[in-house]
Amino acid sequence: MSLPRVTTPTEELPKDVADLAAAVASLPAEHRTRLEALMHRVVDSTRRRRRILNLVQEALSQLRLDMKYLVFDLEATRRERDALKEGPGEEHPRGEN
Repeated sequence: MSLPRVTTPTEELPKDVADLAAAVASLPAEHRTRLEALMHRVVDSTRRRRRILNLVQEALSQLRLDMKYLVFDLEATRRERDALKEGPGEEHPRGEN
């Protein structure tokens, strides 16, 4: 059984996990084989957490953008409501009568 790749082009493991993988790889075969399965689990878990964190960050960014659009829409709706309350004889913000 071989050790998992420590880095991939798109994902990089934290330095301490990469150092641990290198240390396990340098052990004699009898000790390395006992630790390889555990090392695979640690690396997989670390990559999974990184993917989840990225998904959460993207979701938060989208939520922030959606909130900005909603606030803008709410403010525009309030301006339109206030303009209609003024009545037809008054000047509307767009210059319509």
